[in-house]
Amino acid sequence: RSRAGTPSFRGAVTTHRVVAKMSNTSCTLRTRKFMTNRLLSRRQFILDVLHPGRANVPKAELREKLAKMYDVSDNACVSLFGFRTQFGGGKSTGFGLIYDNIDAMKKFEPKHRVIRAGLKEKVTKSRKQIKEKKNRVKKLRGSAKNKVM
Repeated sequence: RSRAGTPSFRGAVTTHRVVAKMSNTSCTLRTRKFMTNRLLSRRQFILDVLHPGRANVPKAELREKLAKMYDVSDNACVSLFGFRTQFGGGKSTGFGLIYDNIDAMKKFEPKHRVIRAGLKEKVTKSRKQIKEKKNRVKKLRGSAKNKVM
């Protein structure tokens, strides 16, 4: 059926099948601003990942490659975060930390990253519990606050 002013496209529409092939499944890792931080017992750096022909690279794969590059005994000691893919793709940049051991990672790393690494279980509390505790703490002063927490 043709409406006024718009032609009928019945039979005129052709569909094109586009098959995307992975031109290169490998990725190149390059570290910048590498620094050994003895106080926090870790090595820290900016990580550039070149991945042409690939949307992105999983952090688990990057963790394995970095552990192999820097002779890390346990992959869990490697923490990667803050990755951004450049406009147009093909390159991502993020931050990496390699801790000397698991204990140092548990001690210095933020809780959410330790949970993501699978070294700690997430504590589930309801919003109501959290808010009630916060209001109880507000009524107290000094060291008494620590006893409630």
